[in-house]
Amino acid sequence: MRRGHRWLLGAAVVVGFLGGLVACQDTLRRERVATCRRALPAVAPQDGIRLLRAAPGPTANSVRVDYADGNRQHWLTCRFDAGTTLVALATEASTLSGPSLYMLKRFYLDTPDAAAGDPAGR
Repeated sequence: MRRGHRWLLGAAVVVGFLGGLVACQDTLRRERVATCRRALPAVAPQDGIRLLRAAPGPTANSVRVDYADGNRQHWLTCRFDAGTTLVALATEASTLSGPSLYMLKRFYLDTPDAAAGDPAGR
């Protein structure tokens, strides 16, 4: 194999790897945003909640969801482990305790109700 062909082959392998890495990171980001967004009805159950924005949060492995309840704007942040496991949730008013976070995950986020109640699907 000529030197130029080896370089092109090496470059193609690197580009393929980086493309796969970007796709994996995008999937991870989407899953985290969906999880945090789906927690919204459980922590702010008032009628008339309107999703404003869901995006990466202020720190690594976090997501922030901005929403409106009537004319008032609110937010919640979710922190994740290196994957998609929710490890903390906070609103502007409080932070969920360990037992409350467990209950949220076990009895709401892990059920079909969370997907059905996703504010992005309304």
